Amino acid sequence: MTRSPRTVATALLASATLALAAGCAGGSSGTAAPGTSATSGGASSAAGGSSAAGGSTAAPTGPKASISVLIASSGTAETTAVQAAAKAWGTKTGNTATVTAAQNMDQQLGQAFAANKPPDVFYLDASKLADYASTGALYAYGDKAAGASDFYPTLKDAFTYKGTFYCAPKDFSTLALEINSDMWTKAGLTAADIPTTWDQLTSVSGKLKSALPGVTPLVISTGHDRVDAFLVQAGGNLLDKNGKPTADSPQNITALAYTKSLLQKGLLQYNTQVGAGWGGEAFGKGKAAMTIEGNWIAGAMSSDYKTVKYQVAPLPAGPAGKGTLAFTNCWGIPASSAHKQQAVDFVNAMTAKDQQLAFAKAFGVMPSIQSAAADYAQQFPTFKVFLDGAAYGVGPVKAPKLTAVMADYDNQLTKLATLDPKTILSRLQKDLPSSS
Repeated sequence: MTRSPRTVATALLASATLALAAGCAGGSSGTAAPGTSATSGGASSAAGGSSAAGGSTAAPTGPKASISVLIASSGTAETTAVQAAAKAWGTKTGNTATVTAAQNMDQQLGQAFAANKPPDVFYLDASKLADYASTGALYAYGDKAAGASDFYPTLKDAFTYKGTFYCAPKDFSTLALEINSDMWTKAGLTAADIPTTWDQLTSVSGKLKSALPGVTPLVISTGHDRVDAFLVQAGGNLLDKNGKPTADSPQNITALAYTKSLLQKGLLQYNTQVGAGWGGEAFGKGKAAMTIEGNWIAGAMSSDYKTVKYQVAPLPAGPAGKGTLAFTNCWGIPASSAHKQQAVDFVNAMTAKDQQLAFAKAFGVMPSIQSAAADYAQQFPTFKVFLDGAAYGVGPVKAPKLTAVMADYDNQLTKLATLDPKTILSRLQKDLPSSS
């Protein structure tokens, strides 16, 4: 699953947390705004050479090197942060890291590999792993990374292809349910009414629709990056654990049938149906009482919708229990790099505990290592809901050449209210490649 569509402005997590906390009436916290990376990693002035446990890493032996780093930045804050961390690493090790923010990451990375001049380190979206790993283009250093045993299992799995753990997850995001506090109260709902099951979601959506004319109870961004959360909650997924397509499974059909019922009743609409660029915009502009977005929404809410009070809750559980989607990038290293040793050392510095916590403070991402969880939750308590999603979140579909297939699936989902779920999923089943 890619993180699109998301174009939400990035904001400092510190200010976002304050704004979110002010809007949470005792609740837990809460593809970023149009054009940003949901798992964008930032950097800070914190030393980039600390270990995954927060200590110092030894400078690499061997000749010094100048390495190139290509990132899909969410904005100036992230670019500046990564550059600062890279400079700190260079000062510590005697190497040099030149950080460049891509204008179009997929295009520029693809062109660099085609020209046999890939950057020494680069952001790699989990949904693109199979495309590069299947051709032998990636250096599989995952098990050699300093935090190999500390990364969340879900994130390690996201960057494991055919049994090989390729690259270190740099951070992650998950989906949760955002609720407009004032609308909730106006509809006569209380904290006890926050839905924890599909049936409860249907019930409170009906109450919101009756009490708030002109407001859609739930608006989500179009596409599988939101809808597929329902598949996970029903116990389904598009591929099984062995990489075989399972799109038309009974669980997935159940999930799309439930989503269709919400659409047909007017309890759910896509962002395009209400004239919004993404779910967060519909929520911020008061067109929706609820939305399903990730922790990146805090930046948009604190900068663009400062007066909106809201709280965040886990996504309601389906027939199989809790489920959410996890979005992540890794620090990729090309198999052809002449500076693998230095590149891995750079990645170790960027994924160290202290550095990841500094990134979190800079612009809102969540650390990819479990040892940082307690510190993160203490520093950013309103975001704990998203952090907890790591325990039951599911990563993207991992198979090569998925772009056209998933684009067609997304198009089918826009017409879910009038199409048969089984027909949509059977079509996807036929087109999905196996990753095994």
